[in-house]
Amino acid sequence: MIKNSVSDRNWILSKFDENKVKKATQELGVSEVLCRLLAIRNVEADQSLDFLNPKIKNSMPNPFLLKSMDEAVKLIIKHIKEESHICIYGDYDVDGASSTSILARFLRNFTNNFFIFIPDRIQDGYGPNLKIFEDIASRGVKLIITVDCGTTSFEPIEYAKSKNIDVVVIDHHQSTETLPKANAIVNPNRFDETSNLTYLCAAGVAFLVLSGIVTRFREQDFFKKKNIQEPDLLSYLDLVALGTVCDVVPLQGLNRAFVFQGLKVLQKRNNLGIKTLSDVANINSKISTYHLGYVIGPKINAGGRIGKSDHGANLLLTEDPEIAFKISKELNQLNEKRKSIEGIILEEAIKIAKHKDNNPILVVSSNTWHEGIIGIIASRLKDHFNKPTFVINFEGDYGKGSARSLPGFDIGSAVVRAKQSEIVTKGGGHKMAAGFSISKDKIDEFEKFLIELFNKSGCQSLKEKDLYIDSVLASSAVNEKFFNEIDKLAPFGSANREPRFVIENVSITKSLILKESHIKAFCKTSNNSTINLISFNSVNTAIGTYLLNSKNKKYDIAGRLSLNEWNGKREVQFLLDDLAISTD
Repeated sequence: MIKNSVSDRNWILSKFDENKVKKATQELGVSEVLCRLLAIRNVEADQSLDFLNPKIKNSMPNPFLLKSMDEAVKLIIKHIKEESHICIYGDYDVDGASSTSILARFLRNFTNNFFIFIPDRIQDGYGPNLKIFEDIASRGVKLIITVDCGTTSFEPIEYAKSKNIDVVVIDHHQSTETLPKANAIVNPNRFDETSNLTYLCAAGVAFLVLSGIVTRFREQDFFKKKNIQEPDLLSYLDLVALGTVCDVVPLQGLNRAFVFQGLKVLQKRNNLGIKTLSDVANINSKISTYHLGYVIGPKINAGGRIGKSDHGANLLLTEDPEIAFKISKELNQLNEKRKSIEGIILEEAIKIAKHKDNNPILVVSSNTWHEGIIGIIASRLKDHFNKPTFVINFEGDYGKGSARSLPGFDIGSAVVRAKQSEIVTKGGGHKMAAGFSISKDKIDEFEKFLIELFNKSGCQSLKEKDLYIDSVLASSAVNEKFFNEIDKLAPFGSANREPRFVIENVSITKSLILKESHIKAFCKTSNNSTINLISFNSVNTAIGTYLLNSKNKKYDIAGRLSLNEWNGKREVQFLLDDLAISTD
């Protein structure tokens, strides 16, 4: 199936081995539909049951396989036993807030002699800096644990060591071939790491560190001797799931188990901060990866982008209902403000990007954009133009940038190489996202460097805009029973996309705009049944134009099924990804 859609995308029908499907159907005792979807995702029959019901114990590796894990665990245990003053130094995004909260909640079981510190995105920048470490050192700290940062923080860590302060780095961002002189750096993406856990986010790595600590405490009979109840690590999986989904790391292996089991913990609503923020956001259905990635996550991020950087971590840590409500309300308001700012900047950025349409990568900049929004703008431009994108805001001659990539082009590595070539002054990240600092006189050199790097990468053949279709669907299948069947493949996210279907020969009978940017449409099928359709962020796009102005014409629609729950009512609706003019 290759269709030229109204948004100029090809629809590609996914292939699978019919014999494997038949065999799996017989052996597993699950539906043929489910076996077909598993086969399309290259899940073998003997892996299928674990995929459909992933358990932590089956996916959990020996944490001590990671380099420096033993040193990190021994050092943290030493400082717990000595009741040292400890600082947890996190990042201002959701993964940073989640991993910071995981460590802090764990430490609460043993000591109150610690504090968290989240740097301000604009004033302090990403990761540790010398001034802040000087302030932390003045507070009598004996151990600094950095989470979701620290792998490239040479100078601050060297300073801490000079003051006899121990430093443990827990991170997942890519490293250079030299590492800071920390006591321990636990990072599955450090250059000399040999584990296969490169896909973990910081929250996942933090969980492994805690697992290592509990293992050693058990070996020492610590809990019994101190009459301390062993912490329930599984109770932290709601935070691990939040960080994993919001950092858009692949939902494979251990990550899939983290999110699958973490969603179960989330339904218990034990974390007061997440519970309160969910209530403020009017989430009245079971929390899903959608809610984490598109509702809860953006609100937590809003604090770090345009508000108070530590709001997210403090919300996830608090046990005070009044504080939880106050922070949740403020984060909700900040997120609305963020949306408004984002809309203005995005319009400007698209105009600039259109003048660079011939470039395989996009580098856009301004002197007036809000620094806390440029990461979102990079993501939006990447989706809009289907190109790796670098967005920079300059203040005078110095700018800070954010980058987002396509699968296959390692943008974190690209930024690190630019830093090694002294094109950017600071920078790092992972395969799909990165941040950096650059002087204005280097921007042309930076753009040329990235284009050359991209051309050498072979990414020209990648087409993220292609839509991979799982099956052509009869309109009668748009019902709750079928939805529940495909939902067994959840959680969905990076490396496990939602099943996408095509329904042919539908006509748009009515359409209307929702919340200024979304479109709801009512469709009639060839057998006169009706389908409710939602198209997000489609106003002023090719898809939106057709939906609003082409009533009673025949279309083929491509998209996903969603269960809409509102005021006790449940309705399966079609989330539109694309449409094509029907040829029948």
